[in-house]
Amino acid sequence: MNLARRRLLVRVAGGALTALPFVQSTGAPAAEPFPVRPVMLWVPWAAGGATDLSLRLLAELAGAALGQPVVVANRPGAGGTMAMGLLTQAEPNGYTIAQMPQPVFRAPFVHKVAWDPVRDITPIIQISGVTFGVLVASESRFRSLEDLFAFARERPGELSIATNGVGTTPHLVLEQLFTERGMRYIHVPYKGTSELTLAVESGQVLVGVNSSGFGPEVDAGRMRLLATFSAQRSKRWPQVPTLRELGFDIVAMSPYGLAGPRGVPAPVVKVLHDAFKKAMYDPRFIEDLARYDQELAYLGPADYAKACRAEYAKERAAAERLGGARGAVN
Repeated sequence: MNLARRRLLVRVAGGALTALPFVQSTGAPAAEPFPVRPVMLWVPWAAGGATDLSLRLLAELAGAALGQPVVVANRPGAGGTMAMGLLTQAEPNGYTIAQMPQPVFRAPFVHKVAWDPVRDITPIIQISGVTFGVLVASESRFRSLEDLFAFARERPGELSIATNGVGTTPHLVLEQLFTERGMRYIHVPYKGTSELTLAVESGQVLVGVNSSGFGPEVDAGRMRLLATFSAQRSKRWPQVPTLRELGFDIVAMSPYGLAGPRGVPAPVVKVLHDAFKKAMYDPRFIEDLARYDQELAYLGPADYAKACRAEYAKERAAAERLGGARGAVN
C-alpha cells in the first residue's frame, strides 16, 4: 500500500472514532444527576384540605432546594391509601413519591390490598402528626361528648357523624367510642376536610371527626370543638378536654411522612431527604403547621423506616385484639 493510501485510511479511521459515543474507561455509563426533571408528590387527600395545603407549601420549599419543581397531585379515596397503588407501579428513581398517612399501615388488617406498606416503600422522611377532634356547628345542641352519647342512646341510628373515610383513624375511634359500647350512629365518609367541614356547618351531618384542618373554623366561632384525641390538651384550645381526660384510653395523632417506591437508591433518598428536611425547618412551614395545631416530628430515613415497621406491628396487634373486623386505633 502506498503512502497516500495509508494516510487516507488513518484519517477515515480517526473520523470514525471521533463519531463514536463517549465511553468511560471503566466501561460503566456515567450516573445521571438527580433530579433533572420535576418530582411528583402524590397526596392521598382531596385538594384544599389542611394536609394538602401544608404539603403544597412544603413541596414549593423543597423544590427550591432541589433545583426542580415538586409537583403535587391529589388521589383521594380509600381512606387515604390510594397513593400506595401509584407507588407500586412507579419506577424507583425518586421522581415519584407520596405522603404516607397512618391508614396505609392499618389497611391490610381491615380489608384486602395488593401491597405491603413496609415491603413496598422506601421511607424518606417523617414530617409531622395531626390533631384530631370531635366537632359540631356553633349553634349545635351538643355541648359535650356526653351529649352525643345521650342522643345516640335516646335515638338509635339518628346520630350522623362525618369522617375523612372508612378505616381512617377518626372512623376507628368512633367504633371504639360508640359501636363497642352498643350505641349506633350513621357514618358519613367524605374525601376531604373542606367537604366535611361544610357538611357539619350546614347541618347535613350533626357531628364531624377530623384532623385539625378545622382550626380556622373553630377559631372563627363557626364550629365548636368538643374533644381532641391528643395525649395532652392543645395549646391552641386549652379549654377542650382530651378523650383520655374524659375516661377513654385513646390517643391518636397519626404521624405521617414521605416515601418512594421500593428500591429507590440511597443517594437519591439522601437528596430528597435533605431537600425536604431543609423545607420542613423553614419558618414559613413551621408557621403553617401551627395554623393546624401541628408540630414537626422529624425522623430521617433509617429512623422513619423503623417507625413504619413499628406502626405496622402495632396495627397488626390492635387488629388481632379487636378481632380485625374494625381495624385498629393509634
